[in-house]
Amino acid sequence: MKILDYREVKAEPVTDEGAHGATIRWLISQKENAPNFAMRFIELEPGGATPLHQHPWEHEAFILEGDGAVWNNGKEVGVKPGTAVFVPPNEKHSFKNPGKGILKFLCMIPIVER
Repeated sequence: MKILDYREVKAEPVTDEGAHGATIRWLISQKENAPNFAMRFIELEPGGATPLHQHPWEHEAFILEGDGAVWNNGKEVGVKPGTAVFVPPNEKHSFKNPGKGILKFLCMIPIVER
């Protein structure tokens, strides 16, 4: 079992092409011998975004703090604390922070070969 304070995990910049103002903390992953899922804590600075992308695995996100937007089928949909997001496999998506504060959310993905 692993129990931790998320602030103990180093925030790393998201370096994917098209990302800006984004950091990620891998809270639970293969390093902890998690066999099925990884849990990530993502922060987007005001004006920050993840790139518009797609991949063959699903993921789930839960907004903890801040107001943001998710690109969904060609339009942006607002998200706020308490919003849960399911992204099916192969669906294009992006998270953005048009707000004034930091957008913080958890994002879970299956552990897959990348």
